[in-house]
Amino acid sequence: MIFIFTLLFSFYMGWSMGANDAANCVGADIGSGVMKVREGIIITIFFSFLGAILLGSNVIKTIGKGVVPLDILPYDVAILISLTALFGASTWVTIATYKKIPVSTSHSIVGAVAGAGLAFSTPIYWYKIVQIVICWILTPVGSAIISFLIFPIIKFIFSLKPVKKIEKQLVIIFIYLTSAYLAFSWGANDVANATGVLIGTGRITPKLASLIGAIAIAIGVSTWGYKVIETVGFNIIRLSPLMTIAAEIGSSLNVHLYTHLGIPVSTSHSIVGAIWGIGLYQGIKAINLKIAKEIILTWAITPLFSGIISYVVTKLILIFIGG
Repeated sequence: MIFIFTLLFSFYMGWSMGANDAANCVGADIGSGVMKVREGIIITIFFSFLGAILLGSNVIKTIGKGVVPLDILPYDVAILISLTALFGASTWVTIATYKKIPVSTSHSIVGAVAGAGLAFSTPIYWYKIVQIVICWILTPVGSAIISFLIFPIIKFIFSLKPVKKIEKQLVIIFIYLTSAYLAFSWGANDVANATGVLIGTGRITPKLASLIGAIAIAIGVSTWGYKVIETVGFNIIRLSPLMTIAAEIGSSLNVHLYTHLGIPVSTSHSIVGAIWGIGLYQGIKAINLKIAKEIILTWAITPLFSGIISYVVTKLILIFIGG
């Protein structure tokens, strides 16, 4: 029965991720005026599904065994940690989505797993958490630098005479290709946030976990994905189509690298960092600093809040069952 509830909350986590993170893949495209919301949602669903199925198992193993050793804990302990961690993480992501704030689902699940582990006094791989946190800091910085450096190259390519004759058509093609690649990278990295803890229970394979997460994410994108798209696409900074292409290439390469290393990072950090990096070409005043401060603050408190929720829920359950 507990496993069934854990499976349901895993699906809920995937849904909340789809609702919050769809904006990371197509928000800038929609904000640039090249892509419509419906088209963006369809692209995100299809390519995130492919990314989750083909590469999702890399990061799933880190979430499932790298923060708390769920695979070597007694089954009843591992399954309860998985349940409360998913509850804490998905609850926080849902709140953030309602507020139209892009948050890191990676931060949320890592903080929630650590919080539940602390409540049980289980071993916690703090060295691994420190490595993950360092990558969290490097993610927006890296995507900002990559995008900042790529933009002049893209601008030069589109200034060439043969290219200018078909500039409009090429811009549309590049917009669709880069958003598809970003959705693929997001699905590959973030599906672990929904189903990684299931692996630690030993009741499900990485491939099946990827499939479950991919389906849940697709439903989240299609039902509530428009909420955060407004923030990423219109409220941070309005980008031109060429700037959008550079931002998405920088963000995608960044996330793809971490996926191959098996490190859960935030696509929210990556695309927002890329947008800020490109925004520097318009000057710091072009960036909505009020929204920027709100996003950074939410990033900082995400692992703490999701960890507190899972810790408190775990303690309440232990009191209830007399553990």
